[in-house]
Amino acid sequence: MMSYIAHMRFRIARMLLLILTVVFLASSSCPASELALVGAKIYPSPTEPPIENGSILVHQGQILAMGPARAIKIPRGATVIDCKGLIVAAGFWNSHVHIFTPGLLRVRDSTAAELDEQLDTIFNRWGFTTVFDLASVLDNTLVLRRRIESDEVRGPRILTVGEPIWTIEPVYVRDYMRDNNIHIPDTETPDQAIALVRDHVAKGADGIKLFTGSLQDGGQVATLPLAIAKATAEEAHRHGMPVFAHPQDPEGVEIAINSGVDVLAHTVPGSPPWTPEFIARLKTANLALIPTLTLWDFEARKSQTTGQEREAWIDKMVAELGAYSKAGGEVLFGTDVGYTDHFDTTLEFTLMSRAGMTYQQILASLTTNPARRFKSSGHSGRIANGMDADLVVLGGDPARDVTAFSNVRYVIRSGKLIFAAR
Repeated sequence: MMSYIAHMRFRIARMLLLILTVVFLASSSCPASELALVGAKIYPSPTEPPIENGSILVHQGQILAMGPARAIKIPRGATVIDCKGLIVAAGFWNSHVHIFTPGLLRVRDSTAAELDEQLDTIFNRWGFTTVFDLASVLDNTLVLRRRIESDEVRGPRILTVGEPIWTIEPVYVRDYMRDNNIHIPDTETPDQAIALVRDHVAKGADGIKLFTGSLQDGGQVATLPLAIAKATAEEAHRHGMPVFAHPQDPEGVEIAINSGVDVLAHTVPGSPPWTPEFIARLKTANLALIPTLTLWDFEARKSQTTGQEREAWIDKMVAELGAYSKAGGEVLFGTDVGYTDHFDTTLEFTLMSRAGMTYQQILASLTTNPARRFKSSGHSGRIANGMDADLVVLGGDPARDVTAFSNVRYVIRSGKLIFAAR
């Protein structure tokens, strides 16, 4: 009897060992989260040469390996995306958006399918794996962020400033805010500004937005007092938060420079031509620039200006970008979508190219520049081993035509496919 029991124990132990071996081999050869992009032309970063016929292996949201296809072993059973004839770049950042479209104003009550459709239309479709929201209802935006982070909804990583600081709301959002029962209070003192920064920090905001110039009726501009701007920037910087400014006119730019703002959210419609001396001041202040050139086309068409007037206005903004970029100023890509409904990025890339920016400089504005500016360069903005698996697959080569940056086939955020063109 004892011999029989010992024999059965031996057989059970051997069977358990066999089962464990099979499980180990299966998990080693095919981890559930492995994804491979094969046969692509890879742009690891704006400054590195492309890899022809390259492959990228993704594991648990990070890049496990990348390089020439012959050097990358694809595990059996991995999900494979055939990228032959396609281009792969690091996931794009849009550093000026608004979670403010009608379809995103009540995200707590929206279904996942409704939000997926909205996010595809506004962000995913255009290759954005990270966006910086530069004015919205903070509590609503944080709900959207949580629903994306939980994988309930497909969308980009969201950074946000929540409600901005202004002396009075801009005229162009007044009716929209009233119609949608949105109230963002005016800021009248430095203490109020400091309190708002602390409130936003506590809730989970990532930056602060100042309307150093706020457009009013008749073309007048309400200027944010320098004392409020300085108090805001100092408090935000104490918490490690970047500060953005909507300048509107030259006085708004001066306040941004003198208060320690980090990023100009637009080129400046009311500004005289940017001289080398003025550009030197912007660079000395370490100000990054988000051009939002498509915005000016949008505003001109909304105002029903003539085609000639519209082109002259756009050319002025293009010249500002060109002067700053040529001087080595830092440029961040941004479109102001959410305020505008022009989601297609083709015109923005066309105008940036008209300003003299090379495809490498445009790629930097989409990847390495914002990653560095917003302290994410250790894990984002490049394709390299150990970096976040945020990737964009393009149907054309931007080295030949910069509008190929808009020809998005697949978007992968944190190793998960969030968009595939039909």
